Amino acid sequence: MPRMDSLNELPFPPLAAAAREAEPSAIEREVIALYGQFRDPLLRYALSLDLPVHDAEEVIQEVFLSLFRHLQLRRSRAHLRGWLFRVAHNLGLKQLYVNQRSNAKTTPDWARAMEQLDPSPDPEEELLSAQRHHRLQAVVQALPENDQHCLRLRAEGLRYREIAAVLGMSLGAVSISLTRSLARLARADGR
Repeated sequence: MPRMDSLNELPFPPLAAAAREAEPSAIEREVIALYGQFRDPLLRYALSLDLPVHDAEEVIQEVFLSLFRHLQLRRSRAHLRGWLFRVAHNLGLKQLYVNQRSNAKTTPDWARAMEQLDPSPDPEEELLSAQRHHRLQAVVQALPENDQHCLRLRAEGLRYREIAAVLGMSLGAVSISLTRSLARLARADGR
């Protein structure tokens, strides 16, 4: 059998084309790398919007499909992290609206997941921790919606400028929102 040095030399042209197509393109490799880096933070953020897990996962799939299309059209690659969170935010809110319109009861799966992250062996510590968690959670839920979004995006590590871009707010408004929210949390925590 003759030696073949490239895919173009495969004996059957359709097989050569299929083999070339099996290799991911540069855009596909970039999207895969970004998926590995940002899937979990984006999913946590989508869940923090009170989306059910299956809806949050679908939102994240849509985010990365949008990213693929965005990169295929050779649009800007600047500030992709902020862009990803903005798209997740918008798609998440759209999904919430769809859920509310269809009278689907959404459950805060993120709250249950957060409660399960810190199991304490001592029942007294567990009770105190649960009371503190519920108290702080009540404060967060009592915050205006934009303040909640700012706080959750900051918790995901976004910078003020990125939060402003995601939510369409001014940098000053983000700063005021976060300062006000953190002060309320500190008062509720007895600090």
